[in-house]
Amino acid sequence: MSRSSRSTWPRTSTPCGASPGSRSRGCRRWPGPGVGCRPRAWSAVSSDRSGSIPAAQRADGLPQLKICCIASPEEAALAVRHGATALGVVSAMPSGPGVVSPATISAVLGAVPPGIDTFLLTSRQSATGLVAHHREHPATTLQLVDHVPVHDLVALRAARQGVTLVQVIHVTGPEALDAARAVAPFVDALLLDSGNPAAAVRELGGTGRAHDWAISARIREAVDLPVWLAGGLHAGNVARAVEVVRPHGVDVCSGVRTEGRLDPGKLAAFASALGRGGGSAAAATSR
Repeated sequence: MSRSSRSTWPRTSTPCGASPGSRSRGCRRWPGPGVGCRPRAWSAVSSDRSGSIPAAQRADGLPQLKICCIASPEEAALAVRHGATALGVVSAMPSGPGVVSPATISAVLGAVPPGIDTFLLTSRQSATGLVAHHREHPATTLQLVDHVPVHDLVALRAARQGVTLVQVIHVTGPEALDAARAVAPFVDALLLDSGNPAAAVRELGGTGRAHDWAISARIREAVDLPVWLAGGLHAGNVARAVEVVRPHGVDVCSGVRTEGRLDPGKLAAFASALGRGGGSAAAATSR
């Protein structure tokens, strides 16, 4: 499969002889009974726990749409009605918007319908802490917003084989390319955001700023993983962002909110610009 076609989805799995937990470059083991290996170009992010592909995510050629900072079951339902294929909930962070209580995280996760992926944004950095966090809030995906040492990623994988691991890369400059390459063998996907972990008050996401999409495009070309794009996206720039980066999916928080609340009008405009409402970005991913 060429890099330019990664946003489309093959319809059949490819069995192989890999053992459970295999991390070979050629295939990736999915959770679920009777599910063997599927090509590396598939994203575990797009699977529910049975290994099936949600209807909204089948080969339509469109970027996936993740609405982040979900603050209630009602917001989750609103996002899904406007085409979200994944939802993010934010746990304790050193800075940024969208943080909700553990009780709210549990309520949101319990209300999400089948076929919609759930991302638990966590700033924990040790395997022990991450395993405990996921046991408390068993989302389909752990979004690792901070650096996690490789030995902890390996231990986390062994302990939670059914969860998708998405590592955030904060694109502060060209050095992000090296960071992405280094972590890619140990996770299922990357999410390129605009935080700054080196700031006096550490920024691990939710900045509302765009970063240099040319660097993100280089990262997407360099790694054999699905890549999500985040950071300062809104209805006015998401089509161009998709054209430049050609990501697997996009992630938005502040760009679809007014005074901190999900805005149905902004949600509709964003989905339309992305192509999920008839906008122009679909063409960008199919070129």
